[in-house]
Amino acid sequence: MPVVALVGRPNVGKSTLFNRLTAARNALVANRPGLTRDRQYGRAEIHGRGVTLVDTGGLLGPAAVMSDLVTAQVDAAVAEADAVLLMVDARTGLTPGDGEIAIDLRRRGANVVLVANKIDGVAAEAAQADFAALGFGVPILVAAVHGRGVGTLKAALAATLQLDAREEDDALGEKGGPRVAIVGRPNVGKSTLSNRLLGVERQIVSDQPGTTRDAIEAAFERNGRRYALIDTAGVRRRGRVTDFVEKFSVAKTLEALERANVACVLIDAREGLVEQDLHLVSYAASAGASLILAANKWDGLDAAERAAAKAGIERRTRFAPWMPVTFLSALKDTGVKRMLKLIDAVYASRRLAASPAELTRLLEQATAAHAPPNVGHRAIKLRYAHKAGDEPPTIVVHGNRTSALPAAYVRYLENFYREQLGLLGAPVKIELRTGENPYAGKGNALTRRQRLHRRRVIRRDQKR
Repeated sequence: MPVVALVGRPNVGKSTLFNRLTAARNALVANRPGLTRDRQYGRAEIHGRGVTLVDTGGLLGPAAVMSDLVTAQVDAAVAEADAVLLMVDARTGLTPGDGEIAIDLRRRGANVVLVANKIDGVAAEAAQADFAALGFGVPILVAAVHGRGVGTLKAALAATLQLDAREEDDALGEKGGPRVAIVGRPNVGKSTLSNRLLGVERQIVSDQPGTTRDAIEAAFERNGRRYALIDTAGVRRRGRVTDFVEKFSVAKTLEALERANVACVLIDAREGLVEQDLHLVSYAASAGASLILAANKWDGLDAAERAAAKAGIERRTRFAPWMPVTFLSALKDTGVKRMLKLIDAVYASRRLAASPAELTRLLEQATAAHAPPNVGHRAIKLRYAHKAGDEPPTIVVHGNRTSALPAAYVRYLENFYREQLGLLGAPVKIELRTGENPYAGKGNALTRRQRLHRRRVIRRDQKR
């Protein structure tokens, strides 16, 4: 698909226009300069043709640790783009920063479309005359927040890219390939691992915690198989999250888990498995994602430290023996291939290929080995089971008084099915159904003769 990059100064509305054109809310938007850092890719529909849209960080922003890294991301986006949308702020007017960016794009020979955003309350003639000095013709006037002028912008893009009405395949999330989310605490190496898998520097890597803010999705291929990778922002404990941008980033991470097939929970092998990592494992499992625990920075440990780290992880993951654990170094590219094989195996386990007869037989084995407890001096009987669906594997168990079945016994059934069916890393879901009692509501349905007899008995007892 043709590639279109959005570039410009900080806070001119690039991410807002990105969300508008892609009809999604994948990019974080807030009234704060320098919010976007990594390249964010999305798919836009332009006159019946798919176009890859690239959101980038703001250029010529405040001097900070990330300035050079953000600029490198923008340079990479411009280099691969077929067209560049240079965005300017109509309210602020022409600035020296806009002129510097325009000179750089002209030196690169980029195919530039000039877009003036935030035109609400601004005289159109004045804005067009002001920005015409950049040398890219009359700017297209838009208000990305409200969608004003977006149709004109799409027409200009179609003419610039010479699009026809052919429909192209979307590279992201192709059917048959797993969607993998890499999650973890800040600074455990998520972006380094993402860059290693993608084979390019798509994510900014820095020692500064919280470098990644958006949930960045990208496609890659290994050994003839396609994957959709989602790199997410680091998740800290709730009490430590105070900045509103970080709160939005955490929300994007949790949203990514909802749409992922496989969640790779990345930890720092030097620090071991901490409570926050366990919370992420629990949330990913409840979201329906299959799980892999990956200990990164394994190359920095000696033999004794590795033995201690393995023992600590094994001790703290006893509640989930079905979750595979792997050890790697994203920086040195060791153990990454093994992790990909685990991803394939875990993804294959999400397909529950068991007949109702087999599931019912396993249910009988489970109840014979450990019968359901009596609740209220009454027995709970589980009769038969069948498959309800995949993603995650879901099994429906029918019986009587199933609503009274303790949660511990439901977990026992989940683990039993997972072990017997070989569902590696899969969070099995058990749904309980209670059969209708054919005699329910009919206990008081007496015949007329029975009612008369009962009255005679009651009167006789009263006389006595």
